[in-house]
Amino acid sequence: MHFSGPNAPYRKKRVALEVIPRDSQHMTMTESDTAYDLYSAERDYDRISEALSFLGNHWRHHPDLETAAKAAGLSPHHFQRIFTRWVGVSPKKYVGALAHSAARNAIEGGANILDASFEAGLSGPGRLHDLFIAHESVTPGQAKSRGRGLSFVWGAAPTPFGEGVFLIAPRGLSALAFADPDIETAMADLRHRYPAASYQRNDDDALDWSNRIFANRGQSLPLALYGTPWQRQVWKALLTIPSGQTVTYRDIATEVCTPKASRAVGAAVGANPVSWLIPCHRVLASDGRLTGYHWGVNRKRAMLAYEAVSA
Repeated sequence: MHFSGPNAPYRKKRVALEVIPRDSQHMTMTESDTAYDLYSAERDYDRISEALSFLGNHWRHHPDLETAAKAAGLSPHHFQRIFTRWVGVSPKKYVGALAHSAARNAIEGGANILDASFEAGLSGPGRLHDLFIAHESVTPGQAKSRGRGLSFVWGAAPTPFGEGVFLIAPRGLSALAFADPDIETAMADLRHRYPAASYQRNDDDALDWSNRIFANRGQSLPLALYGTPWQRQVWKALLTIPSGQTVTYRDIATEVCTPKASRAVGAAVGANPVSWLIPCHRVLASDGRLTGYHWGVNRKRAMLAYEAVSA
């Protein structure tokens, strides 16, 4: 990934990101990706790009390995190997991720389980059940509950970038938003993510978290996140961007799988619930413009300036 900015050499932000998949089991993010020879990557790029385009257009038909390999002009065995190396998951899992995303969007939009099954290109609720178990370790019904059984403490506290709204789970910080235009609006945005969860306000806990994040910078902080595997992969890539430096959405997409995934990366970056600690403010448009920040472009500009001065 190409980094730009005044702060060289590379300095990694010390955040102990404990990502909690939707089954609430711990997964600690590490940088253990298998090295991929750059010359091999360049050689395979065109074929994998074709394969991604084919799967993106035909995923609702759930093409088998042989069909997808033929579209890439490769044998099934070779295609399986280089696709998995490039994208990080097998072709079958990639198609499943697209189907799962479509089904979850349908459910969140109010669709019933049967309609969500058809939206995902599946024959019925039984296959949708298997798909959700594979991707979230929860059933479609549990996903539709959207937070039932989760208990959060939330509160407001000052930060260098305005009033912050903190969402705290038993295992760590689940969200850090900003009170624009007010605390109630910011909290409504967070509640929308988990409308069936329970919430208890405690501003003292929020102030403690604000001090840990901004007054005692550099310490390791636990984050308890509930996200899909794709989102967690993108959030992991965000953590590799050094303080005071910036990348583009295309850079992140290239790091995660392929430049053609920039739009999907943008959606995952936009879904990041923890401002500042997961530094989505360091991602710029391809022309260098400050765009696409959930908490406002002015705040994004202020964060980058703050890092440049204090690094």
